Amino acid sequence: MSPPVAPPGWSRWLVPPAALSVHLSIGQAYAWSVFKPSLESALDLSGTQSALPFQLGIVMLGLSAAFGGTLVERNGPRWAMTVALICFSSGFLLSALGAATEQYWLIVFGYGFVGGIGLGIGYISPVSTLIKWFPDRPGMATGIAIMGFGGGALIASPWSAQMLDSFGSDSSGIALAFLVHGLTYAVFMSLGVFLVRVPRPAKTAADGTPAPLEGVQVSANSAVRTPQFWLLWIVLCMNVTAGIGILEKAAPMITDFFADTSTPVSVSAAAGFVALLSAANMAGRIGWSSTSDLIGRKNIYRVYLGVGALMYALIAWVGDSSKPVFIIAALVILSFYGGGFATVPAYLKDLFGTYQVGAIHGRLLTAWSTAGVLGPLIVNWIADRQEEAGKSGASLYGLSLVIMIGLLAVGFVANELVRPVAARHHVTPQKEAADVPEPEQSA
Repeated sequence: MSPPVAPPGWSRWLVPPAALSVHLSIGQAYAWSVFKPSLESALDLSGTQSALPFQLGIVMLGLSAAFGGTLVERNGPRWAMTVALICFSSGFLLSALGAATEQYWLIVFGYGFVGGIGLGIGYISPVSTLIKWFPDRPGMATGIAIMGFGGGALIASPWSAQMLDSFGSDSSGIALAFLVHGLTYAVFMSLGVFLVRVPRPAKTAADGTPAPLEGVQVSANSAVRTPQFWLLWIVLCMNVTAGIGILEKAAPMITDFFADTSTPVSVSAAAGFVALLSAANMAGRIGWSSTSDLIGRKNIYRVYLGVGALMYALIAWVGDSSKPVFIIAALVILSFYGGGFATVPAYLKDLFGTYQVGAIHGRLLTAWSTAGVLGPLIVNWIADRQEEAGKSGASLYGLSLVIMIGLLAVGFVANELVRPVAARHHVTPQKEAADVPEPEQSA
């Protein structure tokens, strides 16, 4: 299913909305914490167990992006968006069946495995195309689209909370909420499928074939053999682990932090906090990634990792005594978390070129899979153990916060070690020209 090539005069600003329709939908994953309390109550689950669908979804996101990246480059964004639509919506429908029959494994399989494939393919579907449409501002371009993934929970969090209030928080109410999600997102994602276009080749050689790409160009297979790839893998993994642990546990965490104070946080206020985090996540993706076009990728990651560690220190030491400090620090952390995601495709483009940047990006997202397990596991497992030991409130999370500071420090060091890719890894102009697809097959 090759996307139509844009006709002469086609505005490149019509492409980001196509990407947004997909990313705003699959960004619902960040609102999973809204379902956690209801699932734990209805199906008698622990916090660690209720995180499993989300964790598996992130694992499958990275794996499907890694293994499907080359297919996305070959078949184009319309094919990728269609696959994402089918898998993501089907995941919700399977989860609805699992909730209705109280078969939790089916929710894990549907939302985590099937839906996770939709997350991965949908996430990388527009990246290569956007970079080709906006070679002058790659950070801004990928930020526009990827902010949709961060902002998905801004819509899904209050929407999901309202549905649980209306339908009920028992298994049948959860099932109905999952069903509505699946059908609605299928319709919304179809807009991207029909709208997306690829650019016409800017230059052609004398024989009419696409001319070689300019600058440093590295193939996906060669990229994974470079130290730069693995240093960026560490950077992304550490930044994501530090952010996703809070995000997955956001609603219960703010409730626990202030449960023993004179101003406890209600369920609706906790859902609002999740929405605020989503807004920060979304704003960081466009704001910080656009800033990276001005100050450089390495400098912006110094901000993400260094200042992020300071924000975690604030939460660990004074967060439970000041609600504004807790909220502001969490918002800054989530803005860096989102900015890191949106900036990494441009960082890859700077290091490896546009030749197979979509496939390289897909492989790098295995770092997200690892972080999707580590972050929630660290926060939930430690909180469960602390609760068994008789602790409560902010003390459930103290050790987790210290661990996150250490992880960000590791990422900071890895970013400092990134250097330009050695010439021996560059592909030849002849190979580039031979591998660039014809316009009607462009991705």
